[in-house]
Amino acid sequence: MRRVESISNKSVNPWLLIAAAGILALVLAACGSGATTTPEAETANILPPAAATEIVDSGPAASEAKPEVEAVPPSPADTVATAIDISPDALVAAQETVLTGIYTKVLPSVVHIRVAQRVGGVQQQLPNLPPGVPEDFFSRGEGSGFVWDEDGHIVTNHHVVDGADRVTVIFADRTQFEATVLGGDPDSDLTVLKLENPKETAPPVEFGDSDKVQVGQMAVAIGAPFGQEFTMTSGIVSAVGRTIRSGSSSFSVPEVIQTDAPINPGNSGGPLLDRLGRVVGINTQIISRSGSNAGVGLAVPINIARRVVPALIENGKFDHPWLGISGATIDPTLASLMKLPDDTYGTLVISVIEDGPAAAAGLAGSDRTQTVDGVKYALGGDAIVAIDGSEIRDMDDLISYLGGNTRPGDTVNLQVIRDDGQPADLPVVLGTRPQ
Repeated sequence: MRRVESISNKSVNPWLLIAAAGILALVLAACGSGATTTPEAETANILPPAAATEIVDSGPAASEAKPEVEAVPPSPADTVATAIDISPDALVAAQETVLTGIYTKVLPSVVHIRVAQRVGGVQQQLPNLPPGVPEDFFSRGEGSGFVWDEDGHIVTNHHVVDGADRVTVIFADRTQFEATVLGGDPDSDLTVLKLENPKETAPPVEFGDSDKVQVGQMAVAIGAPFGQEFTMTSGIVSAVGRTIRSGSSSFSVPEVIQTDAPINPGNSGGPLLDRLGRVVGINTQIISRSGSNAGVGLAVPINIARRVVPALIENGKFDHPWLGISGATIDPTLASLMKLPDDTYGTLVISVIEDGPAAAAGLAGSDRTQTVDGVKYALGGDAIVAIDGSEIRDMDDLISYLGGNTRPGDTVNLQVIRDDGQPADLPVVLGTRPQ
């Protein structure tokens, strides 16, 4: 059984291969036949004309060549080795320069967050405690965060400060500020803090575009794992488009970024960065059997934060669109049991919330079950195969579309296959997700 945890702390180097591949690509682009050379390739082409001629004409003289023997062109690897002499030390130094540059750029914008929560009534609950035990005591925890804007707002995970009576924000220069919770959204696990005395020299982070994040690109995390504040770790983006259950809510967060950059309890709320030091995610959970890093960290995408945080600053809350169903992904086994076409994918409506938007639109939930190989399948109900003309292949697609393209009060058109096999279009007026 896998263990999913929030990561606040309450109570053969791949870059060598990447660099070598990049060098090879640049040389081949410069020497390619008929290819358009980009400005980057032009600046990277460090071969003088004489050297290029020497590589091509380094075989036997023309008078000595035998017509029946075909000349063998040099391999790309030989061309790279001859054209560019870069040592492994130089490649490692280049990687170190990138990493130290990221740390230097972002460190002034990263914060360590300490929280204290009052636990009262100890004497009343445990009257036999020895004398001297205080009437009240505090549980303590910590996490990470970062400066959001020029006004000095701090963004972190909702679960880091949920229920806290005192929040202290600590910058890398060791200055400390008391903070209050300005607004929070448990469904996206995001919260905004306001410093009681703003730090004027705290620069905001630079945002990346989480929709453009690709598997394999560099990922860097800065935070306070196990309370070790301002720690940087690095790795790659391991996967994109994950859907996770928020640590503070029963609803799911879509489009989550997975990384193998080591993150641990205390990293919650800290930034996940790309190679340019731009924030692409907010570290929120790990999947682990031990409670510590196992190479599977999860980050809320920054594009979700860019929708949610402005509303938290202005209104203290964010209203999510709400369809009012629970569902399951239609796989080939489920499609076969429901006698749907073999190529049917989508979301099966398992239950419809009473008085919710889906119920008002006439969506039907499952009405029976069948067990196959020890697995119980819900059957019947409507199969959602598209929304507003966009194909829905699984439950994650439906959640992502609603979160990224709609607001409460919008009308969406669901293309469904009913239990009798007939297609239907059902317009639904979205509601506001209940707190």
